[in-house]
Amino acid sequence: MKYPNIYPGSFIDRPNRFIAYVECAGRTETVHVKNTGRCAELLQPEVPVYIQKSDNPERKTGWDLIAVEKGDRLINMDSQAPNKVAQEWICAGGLVPDPVLVKPEYTYENSRFDFYVETKNQKILVEVKGVTLEEDGVVRFPDAPSERAVKHVQELKKARKAGYEAYVLFVIQMKGVRYFTPNRQTHPEFAEALQEAADAGVKILARDCVVTTDSMTLADEVPVVLGQPELHEMAEPLTGWYRKYHRDLPWRHHPDPYRIWISEIMLQQTRVEAVKGYYDRFLQALPTVKDLAEAPEDKLLKLWEGLGYYNRVRNMQKAAIQIMEEYGGEFPADYEKILELKGIGSYTAGAISSFAFGIPKPAVDGNVLRVVTRVLADDADIMKQSTKKRMEKAIEEVIPADAASDFNQGLIELGAIVCVPNGEPKCGECPLKNICRAEKEGLTDKLPVKKKAKARRIEKKTVFLFEDLQEIAIRKRPAKGLLAGLYELPNVEGHLTRKEAENYCRSIGLMPVRIKKLPDAKHIFSHVEWQMKGYQIQVDELEKTNEKGFLFIHPGEIREKYSIPSAFAAYTKDII
Repeated sequence: MKYPNIYPGSFIDRPNRFIAYVECAGRTETVHVKNTGRCAELLQPEVPVYIQKSDNPERKTGWDLIAVEKGDRLINMDSQAPNKVAQEWICAGGLVPDPVLVKPEYTYENSRFDFYVETKNQKILVEVKGVTLEEDGVVRFPDAPSERAVKHVQELKKARKAGYEAYVLFVIQMKGVRYFTPNRQTHPEFAEALQEAADAGVKILARDCVVTTDSMTLADEVPVVLGQPELHEMAEPLTGWYRKYHRDLPWRHHPDPYRIWISEIMLQQTRVEAVKGYYDRFLQALPTVKDLAEAPEDKLLKLWEGLGYYNRVRNMQKAAIQIMEEYGGEFPADYEKILELKGIGSYTAGAISSFAFGIPKPAVDGNVLRVVTRVLADDADIMKQSTKKRMEKAIEEVIPADAASDFNQGLIELGAIVCVPNGEPKCGECPLKNICRAEKEGLTDKLPVKKKAKARRIEKKTVFLFEDLQEIAIRKRPAKGLLAGLYELPNVEGHLTRKEAENYCRSIGLMPVRIKKLPDAKHIFSHVEWQMKGYQIQVDELEKTNEKGFLFIHPGEIREKYSIPSAFAAYTKDII
């Protein structure tokens, strides 16, 4: 759109919302302000402005304020201009190809929308919002509370449910901005309404404009950040930091989905340094999905011995079988298909998708929750699934499409080595310190909020190391329940005295020759704590007289073939 009769001037004052005083050609002119927003950051004394002389001699105010300079940027301030440039763009097929009808000022239910658009197959409602508020390249709407804007967005949500396509188009009345975000500080209700509308299928668009002193034209798409802008701001410094400072870990050498999968499952509940050896050994034994799918259970459990949570590796084998049967042995390069594999949740699916295939899906673990809650100064309980879901959604919105792997790995790495869980975070080394609200507000020691889990159940056990001069007694645990299908040292519920232990030995058909009390031990599972007493009992004719069906195996063979969980490590470390 073009403006005739444009003249330069210098802003003096704005006594109310509707008029301003501008010095133009040596005279003080009374100018109509067509934008009724606050615009306080724009209309400063002596800033250059551009005003339009009216052709209508009957008007009380003979001038209109059209544009203002802000530093090197020229900003159009005409509140009628966004609809005009939007209409030009829509009619030219910018919104949808081949519109057959573009009708301004369309009434639907209790609202009047800026445009109703039809194609052969579509009925579309469009609401246009002009944006002039800018700071450091970030543009926001509104600059003053607007109940009308909230109402429009809510009505679009209803229209979407009724079968219309619906758009909110933010016309950025300037060029060269970084992104658009709703103004949560000025009007949080609008930000919430906009997010709810987007969730309901209303499309939120933002486009900037080429602005001159006498024209404005809709131009390029601008990123829209409906969530927290701090998260959008962290992408560039985070990825740059990760590329420079990340640790050299073996699973990062080959971003192959199978290798990434193995490492991520191993890293659950296990320290990085402890995983390295297991990772190399596992891949040497089972280098492909096919090898994992076909591995005998005892071999699989032996490879996993010491990592704990044995259902993880059982589920991995089930998923490997799925991959063989459904995808011909090729790991699917699709987030939803990965998520359908046995034992894979949203974190692991996001990690594989982004690390191996560059798919911009979030991978939110404890490290990521800690970083993000501190950046946002968010005091929600991170143990709640609803908090994790909300964080996943917010992070997914800001993952850079061309750096999904480095972004996600950067968040995880930052939480592991800088924004640490125990002790003081290393804020001086953090690439996000300038945008971290917890650091600015002194809240790093209070975040994240993590409500205490229910107290673990205590189980008392007496463990027996039955041995003769060559072999040790072990038994297989039941196929279901804790440590299902693994091998263990014989044990009973409760704490037995030395005499009770000796009597138990005789009761199951073993003849004790010598009995030695072993040190007490404990092992902590996620919901259970074992408190153990132990006895080393040398017996006569171990295999021939036992009535419990124990296996009597040489320690060397146990080391090679039988998986004994680390819960018994205190009693096996010197013999197996």
